Parts: sequence; structure tokens; C-alpha cells
Amino acid sequence: MSLSLQNVTVLGSTGSIGTNTLDVIARHPERYRVFALTAATQVDTMLAQCRAHRPRFAVMASEAHARALSDRVRAEGLSVTVLAGAGALCEVSADPEVHAVMAAIVGAAGLEPSLAAARAGKKLLLANKEALVVGGDLFMGTVRRGGGVLLPIDSEHSAVFQSLPQDPSTWSRRVEKIMLTASGGPFRQRDPQSLSAVTPEEACAHPNWVMGRKISVDSATMMNKALEVIEARYLFGLAPEQIEVVIHPQSVIHSMVQYHDRSVVAQLGTPDMRVPIAYGLSWPERIESGAQPLDFASLGALTFEKPDDGRFPGLRLAWEALAGPAGTTAVLNAANEVAVAAFLERRLRFDQIHSINRATLEAVVPSKADSLEGLLQLDAQARAVAADLVTRCA
Repeated sequence: MSLSLQNVTVLGSTGSIGTNTLDVIARHPERYRVFALTAATQVDTMLAQCRAHRPRFAVMASEAHARALSDRVRAEGLSVTVLAGAGALCEVSADPEVHAVMAAIVGAAGLEPSLAAARAGKKLLLANKEALVVGGDLFMGTVRRGGGVLLPIDSEHSAVFQSLPQDPSTWSRRVEKIMLTASGGPFRQRDPQSLSAVTPEEACAHPNWVMGRKISVDSATMMNKALEVIEARYLFGLAPEQIEVVIHPQSVIHSMVQYHDRSVVAQLGTPDMRVPIAYGLSWPERIESGAQPLDFASLGALTFEKPDDGRFPGLRLAWEALAGPAGTTAVLNAANEVAVAAFLERRLRFDQIHSINRATLEAVVPSKADSLEGLLQLDAQARAVAADLVTRCA
């Protein structure tokens, strides 16, 4: 493979995936150059990233934040063009000079720029699980028509991808099931009756991974695993009943594939997101990630257990949503984003997140989910219903 310099756009560069991506890129200046960085509101962090990585473009979500960044970039004499808004996100994702796009914007906001990168045939490194949860068939169809490459960055989906045969056309006849591992989060052994008292600080204290606040709460409820089940359904083209979840507290085995001969192939590694990021950037090669190697002599026991439905009731919503009409998974995602935001703002109890999600699924009947516009309308409708339900719970 040629070592010609590849231009990379990092969508969501100030989040944990974005900062880890920049760390890997910085280790390989002979291979990668940062073309564009994007963020929502963190002007200070973005300025520091512009200073360190000298991108051609920096995109902020709003005009106000873009002006603030632009003033400071200009004051420091940095040759960075500052842009604002959703249109700019799509522009830096589809630019002809871009080779790869790291899609790490959290939530449904990442769908449109990810679709832009897919339409343009980019190497799309997908860390935004909501793009598939919301977009599903629309998103995968766009990737196929664009002729690019879609590589999963979630540690679990990257592990599955690494454990599958190289030829996707053989997956359906060779694979019996995939098993997504879950750490169980901070409440794996907590009495379900006590979950109503959980604070945002407790929910965000993940035992193994360093993540953003929203995904940390999703890990605590195991809604992140429900979303990953949906994502896996579209990524790998398997039936929902071929996807299982198993709790593995040590987070060493990142996921497994069971074949029809009952062989199981697994991917192992330290719980460090730089490993799947480095694999995605360099695929089909492998490059140094900066992660520590596994020390098998000191690992100790690797344990596994079945998820407790009483402690993690939201997990089952994945299969229920996949069994519903097209767009149901988008409704689930929207409801969860609203509920988690309300919990983090202390307007909703932890145990009420699931109640909001289920009630929204029951209240919203999906329609016109075959276009981006239809999906965004459905997303807005579900958010409005979920927000009203949150208000009633207050």
C-alpha cells in the first residue's frame, strides 16, 4: 500500500473519540494530515487542536462560536479557515481532497455529514452509532452507491469486523451468530431497587472506559448496547436473532463471532479506543496505536454473565425496535437522547430513562422513514413527545 499522505476530516474532534483519533494521527505524520476539525461549542479545545494540528478548516456548530474561534485563530496567526453550521460539516466531509472521515459526532446530529461522506465515496470511520440506528437501510444504501468503504470504530463492532471472513458475501452462510460483549457499566452488581437514587456523577463513572457523559450514561443503562445491537444488524447484514449480548466485566474480549462449525473467533485487546481507531485509519494494514499490550500472565480470570433484564430493561428494546416498522429505531434513539439529557440536567431520575424510551415508542408511529428529510422529521416528532413525557415526570 502506498504511504502517500492521506487527508483526514475529524467530525467531533473535541470528544473522546476525536482526541484519540488526533493522538493516533500525530504518531504517523508521514501517513496522515488533518484536513478539517469540527466541534459544537468547545472553542478553547478547538483552538488548542488548531494550534497543534494546523488543519485547513475548523467548523463550529454556531456562528457565534465560529466568530469566537476565528478571532482567536487570527490573533495567533494560524492559517485556519473557520466555518459554521451543518452545511459546513457536510462540505468538509465530502471535499474532494479528503481521503478519510472520522464520524464521531454524538447523536443524530452526526447523520447528515456522515451521509455526505458516504455519498462522496470516502473511507468512512463510523464511531457515530446513531447514524445507523437512525439511518439504517438508507445509510447503508448510500455507502454502497457512493462506492466508499465503511469501517466500524466502536470497539465491539471493530472486533466483530476483525473476526469475520474478509469476503462479506460469505458472512450469511458461514456465521451462526455474533456476540457483543458489554462491561456491565458501574451498576452491574447494584440492587435494581436502588437505581432510582443514581446521580449523574455515579452514572458517568465507568469502570473501564474513559468516555463522554452521554455515552457513559448509556453504558450504565446498557442502552449503548441496545444501540450497538441495532448497529450490528445493519453493519453485518445478520438477522436480529443472530446477535447476542454477553457481559464481560474485564473488557478484554471486545466481541466474538461464532461460526456454523461452532468455532468462536474473538478479538482481544486493552480497553483503549486508539486500537480500533488505528485499525480503521490503516485498514487493511495495521499501525502502532499507542495502546499498551495485553499482559496475559497478569490478566487473571476472564468472566462472562447474562445481562439481567431487571437491572437493564432497556437492552431488550433493541430487538423490539428492529421488529417494528421502519423508523422505530430512530424513535428509540431520539427518545433516549432526550431522556439522558434530562437525567444529566437532574430533571429525570435514572430509572425513568427507560420509562421515557418505552412510552415514546408506544406513542410515536413511524412513517416516511425512507429519506433523510423523513427521518429528521420523525426524529423531531419523537423528541417532542419524549420532552413532553419528561415534563410530566418532573
